[in-house]
Amino acid sequence: MNRILALAGASLALLLTLPPGLSAQDFQALAKNVTQELAARQYDKVEARFDSRMASAMPLEKLQSFWDAALGQVGAFKAVTNMASSEQQGYHVVVLTCVFEKVPLNLRLVFDKEGKIAGFSLVPVAAPWTAPDYANPSAIHEQSVTVGAEPWQLPGTLTEPNGAGPFAAVVLVQGSGPNDEDETIGPNKPFKDLAWGLASRGIAVLRYEKRTHKYGAQLAQDRNLTVKEEVTEDARAAVALLAQRSEVRKERIYVLGHSLGAMLAPRIAEGDPEIAGIIIMAGSSRQLGQIVVDQIKYLSTLSGPVGDGAKTQTEAAEKFARDYDRPTLKPGETVSMLGVPLPAAYVLDLRNYDPAATAARLKIPILVLQAESDYQVTRKDFEAWEKALAGHDNVTMKSYPGLCHLFTPAGNPPSPADYDKPGHVAESMLRDIASWIDAQHGELK
Repeated sequence: MNRILALAGASLALLLTLPPGLSAQDFQALAKNVTQELAARQYDKVEARFDSRMASAMPLEKLQSFWDAALGQVGAFKAVTNMASSEQQGYHVVVLTCVFEKVPLNLRLVFDKEGKIAGFSLVPVAAPWTAPDYANPSAIHEQSVTVGAEPWQLPGTLTEPNGAGPFAAVVLVQGSGPNDEDETIGPNKPFKDLAWGLASRGIAVLRYEKRTHKYGAQLAQDRNLTVKEEVTEDARAAVALLAQRSEVRKERIYVLGHSLGAMLAPRIAEGDPEIAGIIIMAGSSRQLGQIVVDQIKYLSTLSGPVGDGAKTQTEAAEKFARDYDRPTLKPGETVSMLGVPLPAAYVLDLRNYDPAATAARLKIPILVLQAESDYQVTRKDFEAWEKALAGHDNVTMKSYPGLCHLFTPAGNPPSPADYDKPGHVAESMLRDIASWIDAQHGELK
């Protein structure tokens, strides 16, 4: 299965809207049909749904052998108990939790925009999220909140230390794609780790569902969409919500962005006096076109299906970079990013934004954090932050060996498979964030 399509979208796919023609319900119906055909051993029908690459990688005999071997280990297929779907890099991913006689497994199907199967695998059902060791559930509590105003109200969760406060507070801003409030990626929930961990250290944390997650269908029709609507408006609304709460210390509200959210953190803070400081966690300082090319070229060096798939995408990535930089690009047009249609308005908005230069204009405290085994946001980005912010006494920078883009342990070499491994945000980084926030007001513990 092409794991680029399944897992490498944390920094690549910004909008992740459905391709025109098929709805989320259509893809789920297709996935149900595939499951029924597999259960009935109608392998010819399943094979007919494969795209050309899947048909070559898994011909009829291999498909039958694969499924029969799986049944030999887990027992007869019983039922589908759950189904979840998402869009990743222009592909639609449906995960069906299947009950077999001996053990449940997730059937993961990746569809292209025509509804052909581009990826197919059986994977273990991830264990439920458990609190990291550095969190103290008995010392915190959570409540539901609503961020923003109609027509874009977003459900969120405020995690607070027990007690009356007032507390310093942090707003968490997700990376690219239609993320939930926990920024769930595979079995990992990095934003829930951060919320529980920081609240256990006396800092309130607000996280919320991203607008493209809650209102994806509506936003898919907006040809004028920019990161203002996707990210910055809601982040500022979250800050405003915290500033109204009596348990929050209004002069101590921070924004922590991850990936795209980190890239945009300087823009979110610029001109918003309620933001006391920003935390840039794996934030790119380069233009998106070059980022995409570098990621695909790196993945093409890996062995197995990931590398093979990346080799076929290199030309498309380079074309995207050229289209991204095209001087004649006009609002109303679209640019294809590996099959994902980006509105020209979105591209032009990002193209005219310099994260590092914007950060250099800020007078508020800035903390820049880099995972040293991150192949998506790399040392190149960290060095650009260092160069732009050199000599600024309001800036602290730190990097962490052995961590991937999620600030969880990375493999050797780092790859999209890292996101499938259950883990937690590194305690060392979380501790540094808490200490940095305390230190801004002379309260270093």
